[in-house]
Amino acid sequence: MKFILAKKKGMTRIFTEDGRAKAATILGAGAMTVTQVKSAEGKDGYAAIQVGTGIRKTKNISKAVLGHTKGKGYAALREFRTANAAAEIGSEIDVSIFAVGDTVRVSGLTKGKGFAGVVKRHGFHGGPRTHGQKHSEREAGSIGGSGGRAGGRVAKGIRMAGRMGQDRVTIENLKVLSVDAAAGEIVVSGAVPGARGTLLEIVSA
Repeated sequence: MKFILAKKKGMTRIFTEDGRAKAATILGAGAMTVTQVKSAEGKDGYAAIQVGTGIRKTKNISKAVLGHTKGKGYAALREFRTANAAAEIGSEIDVSIFAVGDTVRVSGLTKGKGFAGVVKRHGFHGGPRTHGQKHSEREAGSIGGSGGRAGGRVAKGIRMAGRMGQDRVTIENLKVLSVDAAAGEIVVSGAVPGARGTLLEIVSA
């Protein structure tokens, strides 16, 4: 299994040999350092590789993490489960492990949209626009009440206004269109979660 951490740089379009334009996303991926290797035979009970990437001031990192990484100020630590954790602590992984044509899945956090109403968050139609409507155009309407399905209380899971976005989303079956190891960039087909600068996990399918 191949994997790397990358930041979303933005979108572009790629022209195929037959002249078709395809939407694509440019991802910037610096070298990752292996910080821990776990094995199924060890105390962890499963095989995985933990990697660190980026630079962060050590004063902003907890002592537990600093001790674990031997004083290195990594901006992010991530763990990837793999059937065969064949790696050495301290070795580096870069985008050159991927090749054009590889199928990957990309995971990350979507854009945060703050507190949103039911029309934006859940696609509610709102109240009537005529016939005496005054303040109910974008209201949620009844959420329970006496004699309702919940017996006079608000049922669990009922769709209401609230925080929207910042959800972990995985997009599968994306194709690697370009790899530039010197620039530390990889281009994948289609769109991926998050805004520019979002840290993403790219894993071979």
